[in-house]
Amino acid sequence: MKIKVYTLNAFVKEGRGGNPAGVVLSADLITDAEMQLIAKIVGFSETAFVLKTNNADYGLRYFTPAGEVPLCGHATVASFGLLALKGPVSAGKYKLETKAGILNVEVLPDKKILMDQNLPEYYETIDKNEIAESLEIPVEAICSELPVQVVSTGLKDIIVPVRSLKKLLEIRPYFHKIAEVSRKYDGAGYHVFATETKNNSTAHCRNFAPLYDIPEESATGTASGALACYMFKYGIINEEQAENIIFEQGYYMGSPSEISASLEIMNRNITGVKIGGISGDLKDIEIEI
Repeated sequence: MKIKVYTLNAFVKEGRGGNPAGVVLSADLITDAEMQLIAKIVGFSETAFVLKTNNADYGLRYFTPAGEVPLCGHATVASFGLLALKGPVSAGKYKLETKAGILNVEVLPDKKILMDQNLPEYYETIDKNEIAESLEIPVEAICSELPVQVVSTGLKDIIVPVRSLKKLLEIRPYFHKIAEVSRKYDGAGYHVFATETKNNSTAHCRNFAPLYDIPEESATGTASGALACYMFKYGIINEEQAENIIFEQGYYMGSPSEISASLEIMNRNITGVKIGGISGDLKDIEIEI
């Protein structure tokens, strides 16, 4: 059986960079095993499969080369970017069913995609020595005044604050150990950030998810939502700043990316989480399974 897979880069910055995702349209007759095989052959961090559903306008399932995940921000942006480019959707608001729940997605006239994420859940904090060892950095490079914590807005990520952009870019991750720690705390991976940035952004980020065969990712949507909530919770950003958050990622990989995020705040509580970005570099490939 031959399958057409579209490839796009999500969260591009000025038409460049971004994070590649595969997208398969009309995937209702493809089995779970076939989806997993397709994702492995495509080899991107995630491949998304567009499905019909009675509960929403569209359904999406997401597979890494190693397994299925309940939600993926950049593959959602890529999928709706593709649907906007191919014509089935126009500017407007849509309901999306995922294994993380039913989410709202908005397509703007410039084809920027905004997607809701779940409200934040904050889990355990982790000993910084354990994290420093896996990143092969001194523990002093991790901010002492902030916790390393598991946070989820649909997918659990381990949020790691480091003191400077220099320290962030010096990280040479010990992937086997990161996978062990991620498994121990039921996290997808590490989202490591510094508030010192290259382009006057809110934070500069690197993401490591070797547990899912993703050594490093150039743009991570779900973790960006979790990071935005973490930054507000711990006073790194205030309520006004929370309306317009910009994360830069992928520079270490030579694929500069830009992820926007915004939080709705009421009485100091987060009542809404959105992330957004633009897709580019549309191509297609045909694979046989």
